[in-house]
Amino acid sequence: MSNFDERSGVVCCKTDWGEWWQTMEEVYVCIQVPSGSRARDLSVLIKPHTLKVIVQGKVVIDGKLHAPIIEDDSTWTLEDKTQIRILLTKVDRTAGAVWRSLLHEKYTVDSSTFDQMQQKMTLQRMQYENPGMDFSSADITGNYQNGGPQLS
Repeated sequence: MSNFDERSGVVCCKTDWGEWWQTMEEVYVCIQVPSGSRARDLSVLIKPHTLKVIVQGKVVIDGKLHAPIIEDDSTWTLEDKTQIRILLTKVDRTAGAVWRSLLHEKYTVDSSTFDQMQQKMTLQRMQYENPGMDFSSADITGNYQNGGPQLS
């Protein structure tokens, strides 16, 4: 997680298996697994267009990703034998590349959460463009389509 995310927090999409969130560069997925799980109990297959997670023989996630990722820069870990953390590196790393869902038409964020994600990524872009300033606690309003406020 970048310093910007640590200071500003993340906007999560809750699911029945855990949660996911995103930055301009990456998508993070946290899956709750039975306590005491070991890596050999898990199967995580990360491909440029798909994600498949199996826990103790049960398919938890399986489908086409919302947008392509860079397979070689993506990874997963088992933390504290209670959760899988997956890091997916986006191909499109612009502020306008906000994922509305984790998988194609699955684990979709509601409109309010999507707007918050867009706002956060707009602030993150502003932070990158102005490294001497701190936008982590800024509040902006407007339409955030394509990574920035738009005039109507």
